[in-house]
Amino acid sequence: MSGKQSTAGRLYGVGLGPGDPSLMTVRAVEVIAEADVIAYHSARHGRSIARSIAAKHIRADHIEERLVYPVTTETTDHPGGYRGAIEEFYAEASARLAAHLDAGRTVAVLAEGDPLFYGSYMHMHKRLADRYDTEVIPGVTSVSAAAARLGAPLAEGEEVLTILPGTLPEEELTARLASTDAAVVMKLGRTFSKVRKAFADSGRLGEARYVERATMAGERLGELADVDAESVPYFSVAVLPSRVDAERPENPERGEVVVVGTGPAGPLWLTPETRGALAAADDLVGYTTYLDRVPPRPGQVRHGSDNRVESERAEFALDLARRGRRVAVVSGGDPGVFAMATAVLEVASQEEYADVPVRVLPGVTAANAAAARAGAPLGHDYAAISLSDRLKPWEVIAERLHAAASADLVLALYNPGSRSRTWQVGKARELLLEHRAPDTPVVVARDVGGTGERVRIVRLADLDPAEVDMRTILLVGSSQTRAVRRGAGEEIVWTPRRYPEA
Repeated sequence: MSGKQSTAGRLYGVGLGPGDPSLMTVRAVEVIAEADVIAYHSARHGRSIARSIAAKHIRADHIEERLVYPVTTETTDHPGGYRGAIEEFYAEASARLAAHLDAGRTVAVLAEGDPLFYGSYMHMHKRLADRYDTEVIPGVTSVSAAAARLGAPLAEGEEVLTILPGTLPEEELTARLASTDAAVVMKLGRTFSKVRKAFADSGRLGEARYVERATMAGERLGELADVDAESVPYFSVAVLPSRVDAERPENPERGEVVVVGTGPAGPLWLTPETRGALAAADDLVGYTTYLDRVPPRPGQVRHGSDNRVESERAEFALDLARRGRRVAVVSGGDPGVFAMATAVLEVASQEEYADVPVRVLPGVTAANAAAARAGAPLGHDYAAISLSDRLKPWEVIAERLHAAASADLVLALYNPGSRSRTWQVGKARELLLEHRAPDTPVVVARDVGGTGERVRIVRLADLDPAEVDMRTILLVGSSQTRAVRRGAGEEIVWTPRRYPEA
C-alpha cells in the first residue's frame, strides 16, 4: 500500500481469479462494491474476460472504463512499432484513470488471475501507485487453478517450480524445462508448436499436461502431446507436475546411462542439461565426494563408492540401465577430461552392453574454472596433461611435458599431487624450467568454486610442491603469457591470441 494525495481517490488492482466467479475473494467483491469506477482491459472486439468474471457485481451506477488495446499482435503501422503502440496506450489509459482519481473517485482495475502475475494491471500500477493510495487484491492464479483441475501436485519438498512464458526463444525454453523439477508454461496460443517442441527436445513431453480455460466454460484437460496445435487458445497452460511419487516402472527399452560432469564444485557450475539429467535419473552412481554435490531427491537411489573403482562403477551403472533404470554416472569437472566417461565407454564397448544407450554430457572443466578465476591464461593453444603416474608411467609423462613445453604451449597440469604422490610437481618444475624462463606465470588454483578456494599466481621458479594437493590444478604459462597488476593490486594472467611471427 502506498499513499501520496490525501484528497484523491484510491486505486485498487483487483485479482478476480482464473475465471470461475465463485473463486473471487471476499475482498475482491467488497472492493468492487465500494468503487466508483470499474476499469478493465479488452481487445478491439470489446469483450472483456475480466468484466465477464465480475459481471454480477457491477452495478448500473458504476462508471465503466474500457481500456481497449490498440493491437493484440505485433503487427502494427504505429511509427514506434508494437512497443511504441503499447507504451502510448498504457500512458493514455493511466491518464484516464488518473483523471478519475484526481476527482476523488475510487477506481478498481479488474484483472484475471492475480494483478501482479503477468497481468495488464501492473502497467497501470507502475504509472500510478507512487501518486495515489493503492491496494492490490491478490487473486487465484491460472497456475494454481490448472494444478487443482489436474489434481496433480505442482511442487513438493525441495522441488523447484519454474514459471515460463511461451514467448521465450525455443532454445531457452528447452534449457529451462530440462533443468527444472516442475514447470508451468504460460501464454500458449500461437506459441504452442514451439513450446511442445521444447518439451520434446528437453525429454519432458511424456510428463507434460495441458489445461485450457481452467475453471471456465469450455475447460479442457489432456496430455500435451495429444493436443491439436490449431485448437489452442491464449488462455491455456502446459504443466509439468511434481516428480515426487511419479511412477518410474522399470522398462528395459527405456534404460540408459548418462555420464554427467558437476563442474569443479557445487550447483552454480552445473549446466541446464546436466541438471535435467540428474533430476530425471532413477539412480545416481559415482564417487561419494561428487555425489554429495547433488541434492537428494525422493525416490532416487544413490550408489556411492571409492574413487579407485572406476571400471566396477561403470559396469554397475550399465547393469542397472540394462534392467530399465535411468542412471546418471556423476563425475567431477567434465566427464570426458581425466574422468568417468572413458571408464563407462570402455565397459560399454563390450558386446554384452552394446544395446544400452550411453550419453556423455559436458561439464565445466577444472582448467576452464581456474583460468577464469585468474584471467585468461588459456587464451592461446594449450595442452592438458595429468601428472598422475597411477595409470601411465612417469617416463611417458616426462616425455609429454618436454614435447608440450618445447612447443611453447600453455600447460594445464591435472592431478599434480596427493598424499601418496609428493615428488611429481618438483620434477615437473625442473623439466619445464629447461624450456621456460624462471618468471613464467603459474596459476596455482585449489578448490575453485568450493569453500576452500585459493587462487595464486607465482613464478615457475618459485612453485612450491608443498602447496599442491589433489584438489589443485596448475596452469603454466607459455613464453607469451603475461601477469599484470591492475587497479588496487589485482593480478591477472592472460595469454595473447596473436603469436609473434618468427
